[in-house]
Amino acid sequence: MPAITLLAQIYHKIAPLCPPGLATAIAASYIGDGKFFKVWRREFVGTLLMIGLTFSPGKWIGADSLAVAWTAHAVGVVAADKLGGGQHVNPAVTCSMYALGKCSYTEAFVRIAGAMGGGLVGFPLFKMVADYFNLTPLGGPEFDPTNDAEGIHAAFSEAVAVQTLTALGIRYIIETFPTAGPSINPMLATTWYIFKTGDYPDHFSHYFCYWIAPFAAAIFASALYVIYAGGYLFGMTLPLGPVKGGAKKVSDSKKRS
Repeated sequence: MPAITLLAQIYHKIAPLCPPGLATAIAASYIGDGKFFKVWRREFVGTLLMIGLTFSPGKWIGADSLAVAWTAHAVGVVAADKLGGGQHVNPAVTCSMYALGKCSYTEAFVRIAGAMGGGLVGFPLFKMVADYFNLTPLGGPEFDPTNDAEGIHAAFSEAVAVQTLTALGIRYIIETFPTAGPSINPMLATTWYIFKTGDYPDHFSHYFCYWIAPFAAAIFASALYVIYAGGYLFGMTLPLGPVKGGAKKVSDSKKRS
């Protein structure tokens, strides 16, 4: 009987750390005979670090000081990147890298799976930390999916936010666009929803706001980059640009004359 009680206690502690989708995210790490396992691991660990170091400002750090919260958030972004090994931790960023030809489709898929796995574990893990130390629970991005006007505002917030993705910019965006949260990150929005409800999002507006809008913005930003610096978008050249190369050619022609 004591053994059964102990096993039940262990199960109740571990069960919250195994939300829907985690098994799939873990299984994806071995796609391609494990060729991208290190990439998956960096995304997984990097996401845990990112949630812990960037969601805590304003909750655990700098709750009474906006300046401290901003500073802690900026430091957290840099620290998560350095400690995690330069991961994407954002499917929209991965979409942009794929569009620019910086990673293959398979690598992009594995990266997104790793980030999703980190998010699925991260939110319940840090809730346990908050409960244990009597800290303010971390929040997450969300909006009312039944309110069309709010959904449009949220999607616009996400699209604009993705294109202004910087350490200080993120903090400013969080303060400026409260409707969507905003997540600025499809993984954060969906894993937070799963953590909060225990199930997958069942409303199309969630996917439109947090996946379609950020991906569209990421592709648009990638196109702007190609127009400026040159390169390819989904393996194709664009009829405009490159601005950077064009400026160099003008400069070279002036030198020759």
